[in-house]
Amino acid sequence: MKLASVAIAAVFHTAVCAVVKLDSDGTPELEFEDLTVVGQTGAKIHTTFGDGVRGDFKIPLYLKDGLDPESKRQRRAERSRKMKSFTEQPLSNNTAILTNVKDYYYYGYIGVGNPPQKFSVVFDTGSSNVWVPGEACVSDACNEHRQFKNAGSTTFQSSPQKIQIQYGTGFIAGDVGTDTVQVSKSLVLRNQSFAMTSQEDKTFELPRSQFDGLFGLGFTGGAEGNIRSPVDSMVQENVLKSPLFGIKLRRDSLSGNGEITFGSYDTSYTNNLEWIGVYGNIFWATTMEGILYGDEPQNYLYGADKVSAASGVLAVEEKARASRKALLDTGSSLIYGDPFSLAAMSTRIGANPLTGEIPCPVLASLKPFHFVLGGKRFTMQPEEYIFHDPATGICEVQWMPVSDYLWIMGLPFLQTYYTVYDIKDHRIGLARMRQ
Repeated sequence: MKLASVAIAAVFHTAVCAVVKLDSDGTPELEFEDLTVVGQTGAKIHTTFGDGVRGDFKIPLYLKDGLDPESKRQRRAERSRKMKSFTEQPLSNNTAILTNVKDYYYYGYIGVGNPPQKFSVVFDTGSSNVWVPGEACVSDACNEHRQFKNAGSTTFQSSPQKIQIQYGTGFIAGDVGTDTVQVSKSLVLRNQSFAMTSQEDKTFELPRSQFDGLFGLGFTGGAEGNIRSPVDSMVQENVLKSPLFGIKLRRDSLSGNGEITFGSYDTSYTNNLEWIGVYGNIFWATTMEGILYGDEPQNYLYGADKVSAASGVLAVEEKARASRKALLDTGSSLIYGDPFSLAAMSTRIGANPLTGEIPCPVLASLKPFHFVLGGKRFTMQPEEYIFHDPATGICEVQWMPVSDYLWIMGLPFLQTYYTVYDIKDHRIGLARMRQ
């Protein structure tokens, strides 16, 4: 078998690297570099996949790229305008209003310190740490954003602890301190540990990242540095009316932004919520049993047909693949999963499995995909799993291969469903979003 390395960059996709191997007869075989598997360094998610099988994954946070030069100029101007007017924007009572950046990510605002220094952050269900740029940081990403000034807060407490976090895309390092963190007028954490970065890579530079930092909404089990996550702090400090929060993310095509309501949720969705259990105490993950297309019986989730045989017949690696988990992740721009399932899904609908592109005229004839999570079926219509750029006339699937085991249900899925995260009872409620 001769080897030919080909750089394959699908439009907007930056979270995976593909290599094409050519057999002697010229038949291509795809191999995907698994960017979630961590070696000796970097932040890890320690996950057990039944029968003691363990997997280490980078903390999810996959931000797609692709802003054209004119869009970048407009985004810089927009950010500059918002920066100037931000000091006049009050924090709402118990809701964080989120700005949608072209369906790449959503950001809102927090205040750190006393008096509060305000920062724009991604509220990320796929991580558990809080970080903002530190004043000693000299990275371009830090210099382009607000930086926390220790001496400017009367309640700041330093510590000797250092921290490094490697995300799916992006890396930060810094120092850990403790201070007051204000999420809204009525939601204030008095003793929240957070990181002040001393280093940030290019992922967090403008114009790609208009946000200053991150606010993890996962559990303490997923936090780097043995730091209590803000979600667990909210419960321990008893600052929530009820131990839950609801997230509403609207698509950019609908001129929509988003919101997170802490301590309550939009009760107009109550009768439509489907509740599924959370797996483990790391992030907001659940079990994944299948992927179906239309009314066809075939299950496109690789290894799902082996779940019933996972009592001892399968090899260790096969058992892990047959015990899939899916993470609901507000910090990831796309849906990420194993290359085998996604290639089969792309092939079924006529999309190129390498680039993800699909002829736009076929959209009208496509059927919905059904994702079976926590034993319940959640449907995505073609216009929800296909991205159509009218400016370029390009259509492409909204998924990318990352890991054999962990699926990441990012923004395309979360823009389809209103979600409620029950911290106390470890469950997630989903209801189809109303337009």
